[in-house]
Amino acid sequence: MRHPIGRRLRRDDGMSTVEYTLGTLAACAFAVILYKVITSPMVQNGLTAVLRKALNTAF
Repeated sequence: MRHPIGRRLRRDDGMSTVEYTLGTLAACAFAVILYKVITSPMVQNGLTAVLRKALNTAF
């Protein structure tokens, strides 16, 4: 029979601090890339064109 303390020390109930850190860094990196894409002139011009077309459409 195994000792209960050994079982308690080996439990894997959630993420560790390193996993939280890597997840946070990945989310921040994704946010920076998304911000760069959205603020690029090509995307801004495309969004502006879509909005102008939508606002100038007669119902």
